[in-house]
Amino acid sequence: MSDDVSVLVARAQSGDAEAFGLVYDRYVDQVFRFIYRRVLDRQAAEDLTSETFLRALRNLAAFRRPGGDFGAWITTIARNLVINYMRSHQRRERPVAELHDAVPAGRVSSPESAAVDTLTREALMAGIEQLNPVQRQCITLRYLRELSIEETAQVLGKTPSAVKGLQYKALKALRGLLPATVVMPA
Repeated sequence: MSDDVSVLVARAQSGDAEAFGLVYDRYVDQVFRFIYRRVLDRQAAEDLTSETFLRALRNLAAFRRPGGDFGAWITTIARNLVINYMRSHQRRERPVAELHDAVPAGRVSSPESAAVDTLTREALMAGIEQLNPVQRQCITLRYLRELSIEETAQVLGKTPSAVKGLQYKALKALRGLLPATVVMPA
């Protein structure tokens, strides 16, 4: 956590509402994007973002980790709220195969290239499903959900360097699972 955020958090813990407002301003967009990418409902994402900061404010005294990362802490609160939301709304994350269309928007495809694209996508999805759960989640977050290394690290509870290593090993394993005719996307 940067020094200015740690100072703001300490001030907020002492009851300075303005300091918490500044922390809110710094993290609100990041938290909203994190939640929206999971629930895919703007109103629900706005509600869950508000609830995230309300819970953070109520439990601010619990954030006492020296040198702790406030962004990771608040993202964990958001993640837990998303899990509860998904359970209560009987929603599950969409299957990996549904996350991207077979043909990207705006691209005109011949029947032959559409068939190749479909077969490639199916082979990639089948390969991803064969990865171990952590590797599968890493690849899904990074390439299908298009999260950054930092966002993926927050979701997985790992450091960015650990995510890079996990991503490398997952891609290497995925290459070994795919037929030689399948070219992995860059």
